Amino acid sequence: MKNLYLIFSHRLTDEQEKQAMEQLEIKECIYLPVSLQKLWSNIPPDIHSIKDYLVPLKEWLIGEAKPKDFVLVQGDFGATYIMVDLALSKGFVPIYATTKRYAEERIGPGGEIQLIKRFSHTQYRQYEKS
Repeated sequence: MKNLYLIFSHRLTDEQEKQAMEQLEIKECIYLPVSLQKLWSNIPPDIHSIKDYLVPLKEWLIGEAKPKDFVLVQGDFGATYIMVDLALSKGFVPIYATTKRYAEERIGPGGEIQLIKRFSHTQYRQYEKS
């Protein structure tokens, strides 16, 4: 059976984990080690290139995952691109979660506007080459 490696900034909801187990037929969801989670969640916006910054994440993924394993990648656009490209080159299956989004505006008594946003997991979608 395949594993699902999680390269993103939060934990899966129960619904997302259940869907991964059933639809992707995975045996285990594997989160980043704490040090790599901090690295992924805090990519500096002020460095010109993040290629070297991501080396520990790349080394971890290459050392852990096997071909056909899933890799959920979401986050900084440039970092996501680099990690998806790596996953494809190593025979991993890069995916991302899709959501339905709901927004509601409420106007308070003083005219202030409160925006309420809700997100609901829909499915996993595979990154594809054009």
